[in-house]
Amino acid sequence: MNFSTWIDAFMRSYSAFDFSRRGFLRSLVGGSVLFPGLVSQLMAEDEARSGPADPLLARAPHFAPRAKRVIFLYMSGGVSHVDSWDHKPKLFADAGKTLSVDEFQGRRGEFKMFAKRPQWSFAPHGKCGTEASSLFPHMAECVDDLCVIRSMKSDHTNHYEATLGIHTGSFTFARPSIGSWISYGLGTENRNLPSFIVIAPKTPYAGGQVWASDFLPGAHQGTLVLPGTEPVAHLKRRAATGRLQELELGAMEKMNQRHLATRAGDPLLGARIKSFETAFGMQAEMPEVFDLSKESDATLKLYGLTRGSTKGFAWQCLVARRLAERGVRFVELIDAGSSDNWDAHGDMLTHTPLAKNVDQAIAGLLRDLKARGMFDDTLVVWTTEFGRTPFNAAADAKGREHHHWVFSSWLAGAGVKPGSVYGESDDYGINVAKNGVHIHDFHATILHLMGLDHERLTYRHTGRDYRLTDVHGHVVKGILA
Repeated sequence: MNFSTWIDAFMRSYSAFDFSRRGFLRSLVGGSVLFPGLVSQLMAEDEARSGPADPLLARAPHFAPRAKRVIFLYMSGGVSHVDSWDHKPKLFADAGKTLSVDEFQGRRGEFKMFAKRPQWSFAPHGKCGTEASSLFPHMAECVDDLCVIRSMKSDHTNHYEATLGIHTGSFTFARPSIGSWISYGLGTENRNLPSFIVIAPKTPYAGGQVWASDFLPGAHQGTLVLPGTEPVAHLKRRAATGRLQELELGAMEKMNQRHLATRAGDPLLGARIKSFETAFGMQAEMPEVFDLSKESDATLKLYGLTRGSTKGFAWQCLVARRLAERGVRFVELIDAGSSDNWDAHGDMLTHTPLAKNVDQAIAGLLRDLKARGMFDDTLVVWTTEFGRTPFNAAADAKGREHHHWVFSSWLAGAGVKPGSVYGESDDYGINVAKNGVHIHDFHATILHLMGLDHERLTYRHTGRDYRLTDVHGHVVKGILA
């Protein structure tokens, strides 16, 4: 008996028993008539959960998209809007004066606060004249390509919940990340690479839930890349030769498919099998993504990257461009972890080195995309989980606290109105004054630019249809070109 015949015989005997969820439901149907409605519902969910045989198969969008891909730039910890993108002359003029607010750090009541002067100066930039601060001098030079949103708002003032919200639309429960939803809605363009990749030097608030697929098929979960000499572990094959690896994988594939056939509709098992296939493709293509040796000196200088370096946001941005070139649908870059980030309670000057890490790199990414003809079909998103208070409890406080009532983000590239500002905060940057953009609206708009209707992109789970925007959200048409 040869090896292949032995595998066939082994798998036939091993598969004699049906331990799948579907098998259990069929047994329940056969043995009871007490709960036919419930069983019917569970069977329907089981069918929906099984989905297409190939969860990463490229699928048509709901309508013609403006963007083919997303590069999502996430600044962890809460960037101060009044020190970066939202100029408030009155906050400069009235620094030290008392203000009255009805909530402070999640506590309701009447609070007397002191207006705090912004740490950086503002000036108009570009032909459009959008005002930006000296905190981000390189990005300020790109304002003609940006749509700055000055009326973002969130539902939570804590890092964990706010981070979960900006990524999943849920502030209290784990839900699929926006990258997972886009992967689920559109599939992948390159079978050798994951459709959703996250590049982060450290673990952010909310941990892996930031890129988790939750109840969506596991194939849509983000793949984590760590800046450094080994961004993805075990990329080099262990088999002595490529031919031996092919034989091993062929045998494994046959066993996996027989195993899966007896457990139809098991999303976790299907995801594990697909992960083996993707991993094999990554061995072939991912090393090339990380090999920056052929990038010109001019390109490296554009990003502010020293040749040979594998650290810093400049490396992340350049690798993001290379992933985007190779058909990855959603690339997220996280600049810091759950410490040593933009959470400037003690001193706003801690923003300075963080800004230096990302500023030139992001500006370089925008310019590089334009030079390569990719800007018009790539959506670039810059955001944080919330802003920082324009006031503080002490007149001499050096830092700022969490502020989710209003903050700033920006979009650039595919389908976005360039050189524009959308929404306003009040004179001190405390509340939304005009055209508020909730997290759900933000998500709905990103999906829209990718050709996906946020109300139609749903997944049946625990008896209801879930979506990224839950039962909320509107496309912000005012930012669309």
